[in-house]
Amino acid sequence: MKKFRYNIILGSNSPRRKEILTAMGINFIVRSSNTDESYPNYLREKEISEFLAIKKSKNLINTINEDEMLITADTIVFNSDSVLNKPKNYNESIEMLRNLSGKTHKVISSVYVYTHKKQITFSDETEVTFLDLDPDIIKYYIEKYQPFDKAGSYGIQEWIGLVGIDKINGSYTNVVGLPSSKLFQTIRNF
Repeated sequence: MKKFRYNIILGSNSPRRKEILTAMGINFIVRSSNTDESYPNYLREKEISEFLAIKKSKNLINTINEDEMLITADTIVFNSDSVLNKPKNYNESIEMLRNLSGKTHKVISSVYVYTHKKQITFSDETEVTFLDLDPDIIKYYIEKYQPFDKAGSYGIQEWIGLVGIDKINGSYTNVVGLPSSKLFQTIRNF
């Protein structure tokens, strides 16, 4: 396979996004900044994650050279018409997982790709169905894995995904935080 035309800049400190790009065989460097993840209340579903993916690029665009491609992303969990952000504490984490237990919810990841010549935003959506989670399983997971940096209070790649998820419909890597096949095709088409 031929080399990509651009040097890839990942605008994220997410270890999961770094792992996905590495597993894809893509060489990249990380260049990120802290971004306030607030959004207007009128946005819904993928509008939220697309808004945040673009917002995360704002402080980085002026650092991008002509031969570089910036990639920023955001992932949200959407359950029963509510966005489940990152839990603020232990009790909020328990509440989120209780609300996901025995139900199907949506995980939406949006990606913003920027070069000096072209910009594109795209999203992917995956349905995730949890088994009924026993309260002891929820408590064990939260205490052992501390999922406070994860939307919806869980990581599919962690223990809870192995023992608590019944099925997924869509891209697994999308749930982890980056829709890898869509991203690869987007990079190739630039």
